[in-house]
Amino acid sequence: MKGQCYRVKTLTEIALENGVKPEDVLEKSLIPGMRIIGDKFRDNILFISDVLIASRAMHAGLNVLKPHLSACRQVKRGKVVIGTVAGDLHDIGKNLVAMMLRGNGLEVVDLGVDVEPEDFVKAVIEYRPDILGISAMLTTTLYLIPETINMLKQRNLRSRVKVIVGGGPVTKEFSQKVKADGFATDAQSAVELVNNLLESE
Repeated sequence: MKGQCYRVKTLTEIALENGVKPEDVLEKSLIPGMRIIGDKFRDNILFISDVLIASRAMHAGLNVLKPHLSACRQVKRGKVVIGTVAGDLHDIGKNLVAMMLRGNGLEVVDLGVDVEPEDFVKAVIEYRPDILGISAMLTTTLYLIPETINMLKQRNLRSRVKVIVGGGPVTKEFSQKVKADGFATDAQSAVELVNNLLESE
C-alpha cells in the first residue's frame, strides 16, 4: 500500500483554492477520515501499518491547512501532554495514541519514555495542557501513576488538568482508585476519551 499523502495534499490545496474554508476541510474531511481509520483499527480490520500510512496522509493535509487556520482555531481542539512512566521503556502504544490524537487535530507534546513524576509536573506547568496522558506497561511501574497524580495535587495543579491513564496492566478499577479522569484500552478509545473530556469542559 503506497498511501495517499500526495493526493490528500493536492486535494486540500484544490479545496482551499476553490474557497472551501480551512475549518471545513479539517472538520468535514480530514478528521472524519481518521476517525474511520481509528474505528477499523479498533475492530481489527486495519493494522498499525495502515494507521501509519493514513496518518501520513492526514498530516500532509494538515500541513497545507496550518497557515490558513486562525491561532484560535488551532488551539481550540485542545492540547495533550503524554508520556510513559519512569523505569518503563515501552512506547509503541503511547506513540500510536499520540499519532491518533494528532490525526484528530489535537496538539500533542510527547515526553517520551522513562518520565519521572516531577517531569510530568514540570510539563503541566510549562505546556499548560488540557489533558495529561500517563502510560505504564509494567506492573512494577504502576505506582508511579498515583505518585504523579499526588504530586500534581501537592502543587495545586490537579484542578487545571484532566489525567487519563493507559497501558497493559491498567484497568478501570485502577483508574478509579488513583482518581484519574479516565482510562483507555487502545488508541481509538483514548481519542474518544480525550474528545469527550474536552467537550465536557
